[in-house]
Amino acid sequence: MTDTYTIGITGAAGYIGSAVANRLLDAGHDVVPVDNYFAAKVSDFDGADILDVDVRDRDALAETFADVDAVFHLAAVSGVQDCNADPGLAFDVNVGGTANVAWLCRERNVPLVFPCSVAVFGDPVEFPISAAHPREPLNLYGETKAMSEQDIHWLAEGSFPALVFVKSNLYGHHEHRGERVGKRTVIHIFVEKALNREPLTVHEPGTQARDFLHVRDVARAYERSLDALFAAEDGAETLTLASGECRSVLDIAETVQATVEEERGFRPAIELVENPRAAEASTADFTVETTTARDRLGFEPVHSVDETIREMVRR
Repeated sequence: MTDTYTIGITGAAGYIGSAVANRLLDAGHDVVPVDNYFAAKVSDFDGADILDVDVRDRDALAETFADVDAVFHLAAVSGVQDCNADPGLAFDVNVGGTANVAWLCRERNVPLVFPCSVAVFGDPVEFPISAAHPREPLNLYGETKAMSEQDIHWLAEGSFPALVFVKSNLYGHHEHRGERVGKRTVIHIFVEKALNREPLTVHEPGTQARDFLHVRDVARAYERSLDALFAAEDGAETLTLASGECRSVLDIAETVQATVEEERGFRPAIELVENPRAAEASTADFTVETTTARDRLGFEPVHSVDETIREMVRR
């Protein structure tokens, strides 16, 4: 890429947003980062202060993003538990906030990138899972993401180019000013428990699988999306963003167990426990289609689950 842009980033203080912002800044782009600090991980960036703007405030968004070339909309109430804890907030932020951002892009013909989630698929019935898979979300988080995806497709038609990334399950840390920024995903929880010599509790049956994608790979995908985004015609395109690493929860636990034994000299126990969310996405196959992102964006993941677990255990 030779061109540089000014990118508005919502949710810039969060887990993904801060990784994306740092990646863009390192690549020579300018960013206009905003966040309401609901789930902030960082407070500012070198060369760019994070502005206190809520995506539910359309006027503030319009003023703050007056001169951006594109918007990366990463603000959300993220995850099943947080959405269930406050459904009204989840709807207002995830659906209403996204509609505000998309409407701003429509008014100004500004390109948009939006992260959807594999939660929109529910229990997959077609493999490999592609962007064309039916939407049957099993929880409020997935429902809000499915509604937002549909809104973006409607509003983008004939008005602005948009890329919707249906991303798989994230894990891993990224660096911000020498500090590690992470989130308590299943991999992080298992490593933390193992290093504390606590049993790794696996929800039954343990064979339920997901595709796992490193946060630093996600940030790379956003940077790589710029060429495709500015070359695209008006209208939204959805594509899956995944690593191709389909792993079961039990497999992840056993990998942590074996790695801790190799690196630390003790073997944490694994316990199967009753699954409090047994009705949700329990398939043992979660193979996600990766060729479209590779062909459209030139995106290839470089991080692996095994490598990341070993890195975490060694620290």
